[in-house]
Amino acid sequence: MSETPSPPPPRSGCATALMVIFGVILLLPGICALIFVADSSFHLDSRFVPPLVLALLAAFAGVLLIAAARKKS
Repeated sequence: MSETPSPPPPRSGCATALMVIFGVILLLPGICALIFVADSSFHLDSRFVPPLVLALLAAFAGVLLIAAARKKS
């Protein structure tokens, strides 16, 4: 009969804490970008769009990193 694969070893608490810390650090540029967009008066210069998109992508990566740290495996 086939054997079921054993589960992977649990991640250490230090690795989880580092993942959460780096995730929160990556959230900061996205928060700043959202504040900048909310503060601008309905007219956003097109030269600011690429840095804002990069900041929001970094924030999304932070969310994914925090979600991966919360996962139980």
